[in-house]
Amino acid sequence: MHKQMGAVSARTIAAMVLERVERDGAFAAAALDAELERAATLDDRDRALATELTYGVLRTRAVLEERLGAHASLRKTDAFVRAHLLVAAYQILLLDRVPSHAAVDAAVTAVRARRGGRVGGFVNAVLRKLSASERPLSLAEAIVGSAPAWLLRRLTEAVGHEEAAALLGAGARARPDACVRLRPGHPPPGWLAEARRGVASPLAWRLQGSGDLRKLPGFAEGAFVVQEEGAQVVALSVGARAGESVLDACAGRGQKATLLADQVGAAGRVVAADLHPHKLAALVGETARLGLGNVATVAVDWTIGAGAIPDGFDRVLVDAPCTGVGTLRRRPEIARRLGAEDPDRLGALSEAILRRATTRARPGGRVVFAVCSVLPEEGRSLVERVTDVLEPTPFDAPELAALTPAGVSELLLLPSQHGTEGYFVASFVRKVSE
Repeated sequence: MHKQMGAVSARTIAAMVLERVERDGAFAAAALDAELERAATLDDRDRALATELTYGVLRTRAVLEERLGAHASLRKTDAFVRAHLLVAAYQILLLDRVPSHAAVDAAVTAVRARRGGRVGGFVNAVLRKLSASERPLSLAEAIVGSAPAWLLRRLTEAVGHEEAAALLGAGARARPDACVRLRPGHPPPGWLAEARRGVASPLAWRLQGSGDLRKLPGFAEGAFVVQEEGAQVVALSVGARAGESVLDACAGRGQKATLLADQVGAAGRVVAADLHPHKLAALVGETARLGLGNVATVAVDWTIGAGAIPDGFDRVLVDAPCTGVGTLRRRPEIARRLGAEDPDRLGALSEAILRRATTRARPGGRVVFAVCSVLPEEGRSLVERVTDVLEPTPFDAPELAALTPAGVSELLLLPSQHGTEGYFVASFVRKVSE
């Protein structure tokens, strides 16, 4: 991290995050959280502005670069200068409440302090030309117009224009609510009076403008888990029952595994597997916070084999690696990192993992497959390819009766319909070998 210079403001924080995203391949959410944590004296209004500027630029970057490029070539500028140009351009073109001169002055001051008067003068000239000659933009049009053409086309083909725009962050639900899952056996915290019940998950509570949810009363005591509502639905779709054994084959940091552990109870067991030991370490810390003693962790590379994972599980969840296009509202930076070949490539990887993880279910046992993508290459088409070992079967999850009526074995979660990220979920039983 470079040394901060001058007063820390919403604009400088946004620019630092954008620089890290471009230069280091960082994820915006983690980088922004780190910068806001360091800026302890920043008030809530400026924190909200820093967040809006960061995600706004990431969602509209291609259009902003096109407008800036009409006044100067950006190829010779480094990530630091580009970040400040983009933050200022977003304010000039898309934020009516921010005076253009304030956006220009802030960018010029920051760049001059780090790069000297000549570069500061360049930034001043470009932004003043932009401010004088350009008309304001429609935010929705700028977001949709900034999506890679192949991605916009594939999303539209998969779910239609409205949902495609919503997935990109341009719809009515462009800003997803923060969400928590309450746990059994804990009294509801008082702050729930300001929360709303979830739409898709019966365990979800939605909050707006709540800051760091981990600082709310009840977190340290394990009363709730910070978990996006669609992710809750994925875990609930497994239909885990008390006393059962469940494998979470791609557990990550374990929010779904902890939900499954709550469902199977002390008499059941959950094995949480993942390729990355550091994620499993975070999962162990989370189970300690929640007081869960029925979760074991195992590092495994499913592309090689099942490792030390035993067989005979009653239920298996495979929340597989994917493009993540269902999470673009929260992670807009991934749109620029994906290529048109990635859905097919990751669909093949998910299929390989699903096939290997399926061998750990008992014959006739339940297997649920999920991806945070709505593209058929990673979902519907994959289902058709694994029917030699898996039989599509209606969901067995009473908590999701409204979402999964009788006879339904596939579920597509969408932001406009459910207020969640975009997910594809499919239910199977493992076929009995003849």
